[in-house]
Amino acid sequence: MEYILFILYPLALVRLRLVLIALAFHGALIVGSAVRYGRIPLIGTHDTLGFLAWSIGVVYLAFGWRRRRDLYSYLTISLILLLLAGSVISPVMKGPLPPVLRTIWFELHVILSFVSYALFAVGAVFGALFLRDGEREHETDQYRNLLLGYVLFSIAMIFGGIWAHLAWGTYWLWTPKELWTTIVWFFYSLYLHARLVRGWTGRPVAWMGIVGFLIVMFTYVGVGLLMKSSHEF
Repeated sequence: MEYILFILYPLALVRLRLVLIALAFHGALIVGSAVRYGRIPLIGTHDTLGFLAWSIGVVYLAFGWRRRRDLYSYLTISLILLLLAGSVISPVMKGPLPPVLRTIWFELHVILSFVSYALFAVGAVFGALFLRDGEREHETDQYRNLLLGYVLFSIAMIFGGIWAHLAWGTYWLWTPKELWTTIVWFFYSLYLHARLVRGWTGRPVAWMGIVGFLIVMFTYVGVGLLMKSSHEF
């Protein structure tokens, strides 16, 4: 069923509103997975890549109603399809959650984390658009995405600390994933500081938004593949 999404999402390149069909079908697959396994469908790379792709689609739609079929659509839809491809080839984690994950704090932590990742992704797309044509609207949209993503990411980190305390008796474990997550938070803090306090605008901050998302993806995928950690996302 997931392979149908590789047909539905590209329809948005023809008419933006057609992405509603893809998002509705994709969302139904996510809900179906939750019902089938009796848990939040955010365990392992199969689940999380798929949820991230769906979240990017939602943010893409929210910021794209008035946009033409241009680089905004091509970049975002291409990213969604790339993440979906990674999800399809990844193994499915079946069964219920282990006891250590059965808490609302874990669920809020992962949901907010991936929604913030989606906002960072679309923010990077707007950065690329600004680098192409220099339109101030693109830089403003990038800032809005990254600011909202930063707020949600900060809340997700707080919830993650509460979950860690309940699970292991400590708010911080010094794992590679936690260290790189902190790097992500500090990088976007630097972006906001540069833009709001030092008054940076234009190409420097556009590049910062793009580099920030690359750091996010390394933290999400690269750290899990290259370094041992208690996290799978």
